[in-house]
Amino acid sequence: MAEMVGPRLYGCCNCRNHVALHDDIISKAFQGKHGRAFLFSHAMNVSMGPKEDRNLMTGLHTVADVYCSDCREVLGWKYERAYEETQKYKEGKFILEKSKIVKDNW
Repeated sequence: MAEMVGPRLYGCCNCRNHVALHDDIISKAFQGKHGRAFLFSHAMNVSMGPKEDRNLMTGLHTVADVYCSDCREVLGWKYERAYEETQKYKEGKFILEKSKIVKDNW
């Protein structure tokens, strides 16, 4: 009998709450506050902090911190607005830090 294989997921490093699908990764070449980070098109089971302007490596952006909805661990941030035209593709996308997420169902 064939083994059922579900989607590859990422979970919160603290409580393992599922927060993103591997298939939603846009890029693995991003930098977070604590090292390498992934850009995702979507995230799940997360909540957002207040929007604030931050001067990041690629310019000024309006972002909101992203928290695990179960344990409130800060996982990264969501790009709400990019002020530079070349960075507009990030709007509505999520940065999840590699050190804050773990692979699940791989």
